[in-house]
Amino acid sequence: MLLEYLRMKIEKKQIELALSQIKMPEGNITIWESGVVKNIQVFGDEVELDIEIKNPTLQYKKRVEVDCIKIIHEKVFQKAKVKVNFKILPSEVKPNQIRGKEIPGVQNIIAISSGKGGVGKSTITANLAVALSDLGHKVGVIDADIYGPSMHIMFDLEGATPTTTNVNGKSKIKPLENYGVKLLSIGFFAQAQQAVVWRGPMASKALNQLIWDATWGDLDYLLIDLPPGTGDIHLSLVQSLPVTGAVVVTTPQTIALADARKGVNMFQLDSINVPVLGVVENMAYFTPEELPENKYYIFGKEGARVLAEQMNIDLLGEIPLVQSVREAADIGRPAVLQGSTKVANALSDLAKKVVQNIDKRNNELEKTKAVELTNKAGCSTK
Repeated sequence: MLLEYLRMKIEKKQIELALSQIKMPEGNITIWESGVVKNIQVFGDEVELDIEIKNPTLQYKKRVEVDCIKIIHEKVFQKAKVKVNFKILPSEVKPNQIRGKEIPGVQNIIAISSGKGGVGKSTITANLAVALSDLGHKVGVIDADIYGPSMHIMFDLEGATPTTTNVNGKSKIKPLENYGVKLLSIGFFAQAQQAVVWRGPMASKALNQLIWDATWGDLDYLLIDLPPGTGDIHLSLVQSLPVTGAVVVTTPQTIALADARKGVNMFQLDSINVPVLGVVENMAYFTPEELPENKYYIFGKEGARVLAEQMNIDLLGEIPLVQSVREAADIGRPAVLQGSTKVANALSDLAKKVVQNIDKRNNELEKTKAVELTNKAGCSTK
């Protein structure tokens, strides 16, 4: 054994030749030719490799490590002690992986999302739309919460039915309008007590009809009120539309913040890459009418602020928990129309912040296009 070790002298050139005989997991080039091996050190029977890769997954690293160790044992020295050190390089954003078409006349599309239900996402959407309209912008809303539409109620359009109009020989749905905002919702087409029981593909098809079978005219902002969570509707949206940016709504509650984090992460995935304009903390605190200077943090304090700092996104607003907001939604008159109240001012400030962040996003980033996702076989899913 000792004589074998003394006779054995591992050369770097041997390691290079061995690594030239195995391919990267992608299969198109050898590990040595790819240039990922940045350094080889040999100490007697010990071999240390420094490798730089872009894929951070454990499976990918394990595959590379096992292949390197196996080939060195086979081609160089069976009893070599091989150590592989990995450095993960930041992934590159590939603009050409984005595809899609725009809605004629629509300048900016904003997705309003929440990780879980019950945080007031639809209420924020309705008030943000009206506040943007009050600022002089042309605004539309799509109620994409297929399973629980409520926007038609919040805009006092319950029981109303959109009409159709002829556009270039094609019949198109004409959105209804109130408070200066154009609106389409599945709630216009389902009876009040009727449960919408659809599988994912049917829901996605309904959303596409609200988008493409409608005549929206010229809009500065089209807001899309998404269902809670991260599912088929969300993927259908980013595949169908060039979303300008996303707004994530949460409450200060720990559970809501955990789900909001997932929502932010979804939009920031390399395969989706939709800019997150920021997070809105709804029900941030409670102020009784009789004690207007008091703040009671029923669901926790400044949770969204901490989340925004951790994820390096903006806190767009902190909206207080006020009874009049719920009452306003129920009667179909958004709370932002209440005049110079604390909650109306907070909602108006939210709209100004969203406009500011969209302008900044459009000045600093390329225009977003719809995402083309691929299946495992490499075939387009569009």
